[in-house]
Amino acid sequence: MPDSAASLDAALPTPVTFNLRPLLIANMACTMAMMAFVSLIGPIARVLGLATWQAGAAVTVSGVIWMLLARPWGQASDRLGRRRVLLLGTGGFTLAYWALCVFIDASLQLLPSAMLAFIGLVLGRGLIGVFYAAIPVGGYALIADNIEPAHRTQAMASLGAANACGLVLGPAIAALLARYSLSLPFYAMALLPMAGFLVLLVKLPRQELHLKQPPKAVNLADPRLRRPLVVAFVAMLCVSIAQITVGFFALDRLKMNPADAAQTAGIALTMVGLALICSQLLVRKLEWPPLRMIRVGAIVAALGFAGSMFADTAWILWLCFFVSAAGMGWIFPAFAALAANAVEASEQGATAGSVGAAQGLGVVVGPLAATLIYAVEPRLPYLVAAALLLLVALWPAPRH
Repeated sequence: MPDSAASLDAALPTPVTFNLRPLLIANMACTMAMMAFVSLIGPIARVLGLATWQAGAAVTVSGVIWMLLARPWGQASDRLGRRRVLLLGTGGFTLAYWALCVFIDASLQLLPSAMLAFIGLVLGRGLIGVFYAAIPVGGYALIADNIEPAHRTQAMASLGAANACGLVLGPAIAALLARYSLSLPFYAMALLPMAGFLVLLVKLPRQELHLKQPPKAVNLADPRLRRPLVVAFVAMLCVSIAQITVGFFALDRLKMNPADAAQTAGIALTMVGLALICSQLLVRKLEWPPLRMIRVGAIVAALGFAGSMFADTAWILWLCFFVSAAGMGWIFPAFAALAANAVEASEQGATAGSVGAAQGLGVVVGPLAATLIYAVEPRLPYLVAAALLLLVALWPAPRH
């Protein structure tokens, strides 16, 4: 894992002296652990006798928590410092993940009632979400504190590429270890956030540049943040739409059996992770301003979603998902940088929290909206995503 993070950090522009590597390692580790749970919840739910909606609720609860706590964590980072909040986030994440590991292991052996298992999974996943919400918020604010505006998009892309690595590696490693036991992947993954915490504890600098002036509150309706918050919401909404519908699309439109549909969906989501890594590594080579990056990324992603509507074979669907994710990989670091560049140093933590809340809202609304409109027409969710992204691309630039 450190080698991967080192390679992600290698191509940063030379004017940047702040060492991103500890932040990249911690983010990759925690994302791997989060995504391992998502990839294994289906088999675990089947063994424990949970309904499909219960498994979905256990996954979705972290998005709700993220939406509710992103702003408080951002404001806490303004008061307490980025380093302390990042250590609280990774440390709490580690303890909560270990507690969930023990509960899942005990449940798989003792087979409690379905309702008890459901309550335990929701509480465990929710507690993990409480602390995970602090990690991206603290990371974005730390980058805004230490890296000049001209290079923030590239630095945000480094963080996004680290998360994308976790998105790909977490489910892959979990699938390999699940052959031996459904509990084993969780114990293995629980070591990762612990390693991330130790790396931050030892390597993250103690200086807190933003504490030289008192923190300021940021209103969600602040005109300076209107565009980045809307783009953050739309981006996560579109990603959630793709994630929740791909398996059903393979069943209904591609006429596959459940086993082949699951495999097709898994490969499609792997392509998403690979595209995110490639596109965000490319972002670091470009010197484009955030607004231009959003426009181009939204157009590319819209083309991918529009193409998905007409996919009639698995490989066309994979290609379209790759194109969509490549465009999204340009949007994510750009809206974070756009928000950071719009506010003062004393507002960075609150701003990062606001962006996180907008993303969390997209994670919550996306699956619900996608399943509702999918019932009307399987291709409709991709049409909605493409239309929203085109609106983002065509949004006029501010006159000033």
